[in-house]
Amino acid sequence: MISLFGGVLLGIFILQDFSATATFVETLSLYTSLLEEGWILKTLAFAILVGSVMELLERSGGIDAFVNAVTERSSLVNSPRSALLVSYIIGVVIFIESSITSLIAGAVGRPLCDKEGVAHAKLAFVCDSTSAPISSLILLNGWGALLLGLIATQVESAVIQRDALELLIESVAYNFYALVTLAVTFIAVWFGIDIGPMRRAKASPKREKLTHSNKSSMIYMLLPIGVMIGSLFLFLYLSGNGDILKGSGSTSIFYTMLTTIAFMFVLYIPTKQMDLSSFLKALIIGAKKLFPIAIVLLFAFAIGKVTTELHTGLYLASLSSDILSPYLFAATIFLLSSLISFSTGTSWGTFSIMIPIALPMALGVDANIALAVGAVISGGVFGDHCSPISDTTIISSLAADCDVVEHVQTQLPYALISAFVALLLFIAAAFII
Repeated sequence: MISLFGGVLLGIFILQDFSATATFVETLSLYTSLLEEGWILKTLAFAILVGSVMELLERSGGIDAFVNAVTERSSLVNSPRSALLVSYIIGVVIFIESSITSLIAGAVGRPLCDKEGVAHAKLAFVCDSTSAPISSLILLNGWGALLLGLIATQVESAVIQRDALELLIESVAYNFYALVTLAVTFIAVWFGIDIGPMRRAKASPKREKLTHSNKSSMIYMLLPIGVMIGSLFLFLYLSGNGDILKGSGSTSIFYTMLTTIAFMFVLYIPTKQMDLSSFLKALIIGAKKLFPIAIVLLFAFAIGKVTTELHTGLYLASLSSDILSPYLFAATIFLLSSLISFSTGTSWGTFSIMIPIALPMALGVDANIALAVGAVISGGVFGDHCSPISDTTIISSLAADCDVVEHVQTQLPYALISAFVALLLFIAAAFII
């Protein structure tokens, strides 16, 4: 929190020509304006409500019953590898919204990892490494809508003479970072590979035996999660006026959480799984646990706003415009997009900056346009994956009950390996296609 707030303050200090008074006034104005934006308020509320949902799931006994069913009775999960694979599979299957992906993968995987003594940092790594990457590969979501819109703008302005949808679909094959990250994560889980700080990550105390009430059933976990997934599709459909691809992510996840909590109330209270007092207590305790995360998200939004006003992305892109060759173009675009997304913590912001820059530049140096789009997407995903101020990074941490800084430190070596391999692939692809 101190680091983020300090960065915001310094950025505003520069923007206000080093005037302390103007900096103070502008800082207040910035946070006021952020809290007036509906999507930000909904995202902050989502972060707090996540805590309530997680606490209710835990206290209902549904999670323990689920863990008991897949470990004690069926032995489907009987090792650290199988515990992590459950979260990995969930992360790949649920591709509609990266925040929900991380949340569900963490909620289901955390008790399994506790049972097998797996460090929460490794669970956070799996949750984060499947959320943004898979959302950027299976584009039947908001990611696809944004990218299609950005590319279509370039087509309509006659910058490129290609069909926008065809170009976007073609670029998926060149989203090397997302593809490599999914492969690296699977290999790390399957072979139990711990690199760098991950070796020192503290494992959860292994729970040899689960204790749960005889009336506990895993439906108290599975039904709310099912409602959560179904509600997300419904609210994306409604907020997009019948088009899921145009639905509002922030609105959808906010109302999804409210709907899930309402359903849990109807499910838990009449069946006497929880009484009203216990339900309300869990609701408040869970919200209080994740309130600090909402503050971190607010500071992350603030520093993203400041770096935008400083034109950080445009400046970084301008540095390389005169030294590009067709063979190094995609690799350079990937590096620039990675740097911008890591600095600002937003993949979508990076796409908005780099697509209008990369496509005309690709034409200018006679580089492959689809490869350039893939490089922008890959770079944006890199920052979304491992930046400490990315909302996906923060939500993956809270879903796995892992400190944000520990998650960033333990995940970064894997992300850098994936980025290096992706960089080599972009250079090789430029020579081949």
